[in-house]
Formats: sequence, structure tokens, C-alpha cells
Amino acid sequence: MSMKKIVSTALPGITIALLAVTGFAQMPIFKRYYIADIPGFGWLAKFYVTHYLHYLLAVVLLAFLGYRSMSWFLERRWCERSACTTKIKRLILAGLVVTGMMLVIRNFPGYHFSPGVLVAVDLTHLGLTVLLMVNGVAGVCVSRISRDKNNGII
Repeated sequence: MSMKKIVSTALPGITIALLAVTGFAQMPIFKRYYIADIPGFGWLAKFYVTHYLHYLLAVVLLAFLGYRSMSWFLERRWCERSACTTKIKRLILAGLVVTGMMLVIRNFPGYHFSPGVLVAVDLTHLGLTVLLMVNGVAGVCVSRISRDKNNGII
């Protein structure tokens, strides 16, 4: 397997997994449920460590998504059919990017959102994260079923 193939498949998965962990770590659930007390997981209880790591991983994901989007458009792959779960994943990632950018803008001085908008953006970002996880599980299940059906194994 080529290095390009490994990077194009492993990098986004690892990045999204670490984004989920650091995002959930910004809520104090790891300290509350004593997960941070496990040796090696103490950094999960430190808000600023997880906060800046989340931002750094978001930059890596945005760079990767930009690269993939440009290659998708330039290679005219938008003409090809893609699985329903792939289309849903693209919409979820777009929503995560938009809500994530709104949350970053919220942290800039001089930008103020009403409390209702902040709650809506926070819950939307969290909900889209959960939907992305569910979509990943559904994608694996659908690919296994359709592959088996196409091969006549079932």
C-alpha cells in the first residue's frame, strides 16, 4: 500500500477521532468520571491543552478537506455517483465546519452572540458530531451488506 493511500485513509480518521476526544474533553466529563485519573490520560482534564489541541486538529482537518475538495472538483469526480452515507457525511462535515467557525468567532474580542444563538450553535456542533459517529457506523454496515449482496455470499 502506498504512503499516499495510507495518509488519505488514516489521516482523516485519526484526526476526526482525536477531534471528538478533545471536543468531549472540553466538557469536564473525563475528570468527572475519573477517566483523567487513569495514567496517561491526565491531559484530558486540562481545558487549555484540549482546547488548543482541538484547534490544531481542526486546522489539520480543514487542510485535508480543502485538499480533498479541490481534487474532487479538479478531477471531475463530482460527476460520479457516491453512496448515500458519503453524501450525508459530506453534509455533516460541512455543518461541523460552519458551526466550528462560529464557535471560533465567538472567542474573538468584539464579537458577541446572544445566549440563545450560542446554545443553538453548541448543541448543533455536538449533535453533528454524534451524527457523524452514527453515519460512520452506518457506512460500515451498509458497505458490508452491499458487498456481501454483490458477491452473492448472503
